[in-house]
Amino acid sequence: MKIALLNYRYFISGGPERYLFNIKEVLERHGHETVVFSIKNSRNEPSPFEEYFLDSVEDSAYFAQSKKSPSMVLKSFSRMFYSFEAKRKFSKLLRDTRPDVVYMMQYHNKISPSVIDAARALHIPVVHRISDMQYMCPNALFYTPARGICDDCLRGKRRSCIKQKCVLNSRIYSAIKAGAKLFHDIIGITQRINAFVVPARFTAQRLAEYGIPQSKLNHVPTFFNIKEQDPLVEYQPYALYFGRIEPAKGLTTLVNAFVDTDMELKIIGACTDDYIDTLKAMLQGRKHNIQFLGEMPFDRLKEHLRRCRFCIVPSECYDNFPNVVLESFAFKKPVVATDLGSLPELIDEGTTGHLFKYRDADMLRRISRRLMLSPDDCLAMGNNAYQLILTKYNPETHYNALMNIFSDVIASNKHS
Repeated sequence: MKIALLNYRYFISGGPERYLFNIKEVLERHGHETVVFSIKNSRNEPSPFEEYFLDSVEDSAYFAQSKKSPSMVLKSFSRMFYSFEAKRKFSKLLRDTRPDVVYMMQYHNKISPSVIDAARALHIPVVHRISDMQYMCPNALFYTPARGICDDCLRGKRRSCIKQKCVLNSRIYSAIKAGAKLFHDIIGITQRINAFVVPARFTAQRLAEYGIPQSKLNHVPTFFNIKEQDPLVEYQPYALYFGRIEPAKGLTTLVNAFVDTDMELKIIGACTDDYIDTLKAMLQGRKHNIQFLGEMPFDRLKEHLRRCRFCIVPSECYDNFPNVVLESFAFKKPVVATDLGSLPELIDEGTTGHLFKYRDADMLRRISRRLMLSPDDCLAMGNNAYQLILTKYNPETHYNALMNIFSDVIASNKHS
């Protein structure tokens, strides 16, 4: 089978890109041929299909974030709504390579849904793997810093996004994103997609509420592409957070749980604004053992995973099956996570980790203190978590489920 893979980044910057390269490797290992469509970027991995890639419109998601020429503003605007340039270039790739199916990851904001029509015009079925809440929420998170969890847009309150300044704390950006979402709803973008791969049951339920037929929603958990069998690990007395450093990820709650204690916490990740300065200001003049280690590649990060006692995922938005949980499990570490969204699906209370109440720093502190004093419990839960990587979240299980979906949409497409 020949499979076209589409994502707006062709370098690893987060979970969706890690999945892209992992599934590409798995598909090719099984003898399938892959072709790639993305956006040109100096950080991209080499690709023989780069000539088909779209020109960059900067790595920011919104066209007014920096000074651009009028033509670049227009190009950025079209990518958010409907880009004929993307449709034309993707059509050329499809005509030249003739894949059996298109497997999309992230296309919102940077590529545009026009690529779906390019595939449909050539009678090639499209499968979309859901990475976030983009179809239902203009900021893709169901979250605003002021209110926390918010699902107004899912409930039909379209103006709420603009009123609450949900996107970049700006009514202008929020109006643009809300307008793009409304346009995509009007032209029925999701109706043109043959099937959806949804990592979390929670997200699948939300997509069904949004109006996507259950028959198109396929719950297929993410997998961990294990490179190191039975890794050697330790359980040193420190907790680890790794991921993006932003309010939606619950870092304020996390810092509040560890400040004024002697418990050690290491925080690894990138911050794109001044939020990290806010966190550091919370610590000034107060007792703490919290280290901000900055962004680092996974090869360095995994050394901290080997040594930490447990990992923390304090999200305050609806994470869609975060990779950090599987990465923690793969290094035999239990996870302490918020009882929110998909996280209760992943954490078996007392068996692979613990759940704490939304924004409850006191509860997180109590759980963390107990685990710091109980390395044997962490070892037992970590071993349980690792077994899930081997049995439930392994590449072969994911591959078989994915191939069933591909085969079904290809067969259905031929008879339609």
